[in-house]
Parts: sequence; C-alpha cells; structure tokens
Amino acid sequence: MADAGYQRIATEEAFAPPELMALWRNMLETGTDLDPGFVSLVGFYARHGSERARAVSERLQDLGERRLADMDAAGIGRQIVSLTAPGTQVLDADQAVPMATLANDRLAEACRRHPDRLTGLTAIAPQDPAAAAEEIARGAGLGFKGVIINSHTHGEYLDNQKFWPILEAAEALDTPIYLHPTAPPRTMIEPLVEAGLDGAIYGFAVETGMHLLRMITAGVFDRFPRLRVVVGHLGEALPFWLYRLDYMHAASVRSGRYEAMRPIARTPSEYLRENVWVTTSGMAWPPAIMFCREVLGGDRVLYAMDYPYQYVPDEVSVQDDLPLDETAKKAFFQTNAERVFGL
Repeated sequence: MADAGYQRIATEEAFAPPELMALWRNMLETGTDLDPGFVSLVGFYARHGSERARAVSERLQDLGERRLADMDAAGIGRQIVSLTAPGTQVLDADQAVPMATLANDRLAEACRRHPDRLTGLTAIAPQDPAAAAEEIARGAGLGFKGVIINSHTHGEYLDNQKFWPILEAAEALDTPIYLHPTAPPRTMIEPLVEAGLDGAIYGFAVETGMHLLRMITAGVFDRFPRLRVVVGHLGEALPFWLYRLDYMHAASVRSGRYEAMRPIARTPSEYLRENVWVTTSGMAWPPAIMFCREVLGGDRVLYAMDYPYQYVPDEVSVQDDLPLDETAKKAFFQTNAERVFGL
C-alpha cells in the first residue's frame, strides 16, 4: 500500500486529551440536568464496558506509537487531527477556554514529535467568541492548519452573529473551519435518541447538515465570502439535496413565509460548490463518493477515515480502487488536502 504513487492523507481523525476525558467522566458522575446528547455520546465512549467503547477511548487518547502503528497498518501517511466531539463545547465558558488551550498544547507537542505524520486543527471554545478568535491566531502560530468546531454550542449555531468574530478570524487567516458533528441538542434529540438514531448512524448528519445549511441561508458566506468550510461524511447528505435546496429556498424567499429566510446572493448549491469541501469520513462507498465528485467537483472531495471511530483498513483499499485515473486519485488522497489545509 505504501507504493501507491500518492500519500494518503486522512483529514477527519480525532483525539481527546486525558484531562478532558477525566472532566467528562466527572460531569457524568456528578452532574445534574446534563445535556442528553452528551450523556448518550460521551457516556458510551467514556464509561461503557464494551470492547468498542474501550478501544475507541484508548485510541482517542493516544497521539504516539499506537496511532502511528494503526496508520501504518492502513497505509495512512498523514492524519489531520482534531479534538473529538463534543470537545469543549459542552462546557461552561470558564472551563471551556482553558481546556481548548490545553488540548491545543497537547496536540502541538505530538505534531512536533511527528511532523511528517500528524497535522493539527485548532480547538476553540465558541462560548467566548473573542477568546476563540485569539486561540485561532495562536493555533496558527503553533503550526495548525485549520479550526475544528464540533457543530452546535449549547444548541446555538454559527449563523448567530455573536459567533461571527470566530468566522472573521478564520477568514482573515485563510484557515478552513472543519465543521464536525456532535449529538443533536436537547431541542431536537428526543425522537432520535429514543430510537437509537442520535449518533453517527443518522442524528449527526441531520444536525450538522442543518448547521451548514443555516449558515448558507443566513448569508454567512455573503458576509465572509472567502470563508472555507470542510464537512465530513460526504457533506452530511447535503450534496444529495442540491436540486431541492435550490428550488425550495427560492420558493420560500419569494413567498415571504419565514422571517429568517431572506434573499442571498447565490443559490445554496453555489455556496456548497464554492465555499465548502467534503470528506469521505465513514463513507467508503464508491457510488456516493463518485456522485459527490460529479455534483461538487473532483477538487472538492477529500479522503478521510474517521479514526478511531471507524478504523477499518479494508475501507482504504475500497477507495484505492475508485474508478479514477492516477492524477485524480492522487488529488483525492493527497493534493486536494494539501491545497485546502495548506500543507
């Protein structure tokens, strides 16, 4: 696998410092009225006794030899590493800001130890937008190549103008935002969690796709036209809705049905093709990958694994066998990521 003619750069790969895992466990043990999405997601990976929960938890906390060995076994040359969901965003601001700093310091140390294998994204605490903007600048100084935001923060989204200092900082530094899923907020999770559908099987995509769509329809990309956003799981289903998004958005604006649905400069599909990149994390399915390449453009689709949540080395081979010529395959695995993340 090492002789493929391209480097496999995996672009949505997670970690969690032990200090954050310990804080999460303490919240689960002592907290009251906890967010149900946090309880479902972190409660499983931090406390459940299953083999899957233990393996994921251990791998999340390893930024050294075990991670590198897993990469070697799967033929992965480099990981773009980011703080796992829900990151700091389930915390209060007074805990979230220093925890983001700690997480970034831990990740920066690992990237310095393994500069040819690991590249970091900056974790922030959106609860304090000014501090988050400063941390984005500090992360750039640490050598990080983007910003990780694990979707909503206490049920609030980046279309809310109070978060726009974060977007302004990312645009000014020309650093992409990776918009990663987390469990849906309490206002939408109940029918999902009661059916076991709140996580990666479906709820993540519903919540994060909605987040990105809110940003588009609220005019975020009109205000920040150079803002770049990367989303996983082949765009959280939005590429498959392009036609209907454009049609129904235009119809809603014409009708004046919603106060929030105002005219924007372009169609939703145009923003998705011009401001957004998608990765294949957890979606090693050639028909879907090829469809996204067709409707978004080959330069908009990047390889990702979703380590350690979906560590399946055979899925790498599936994507090695995509019906692409060698130039397109190298772009898919390597040069698209190099361009987007400035590697």
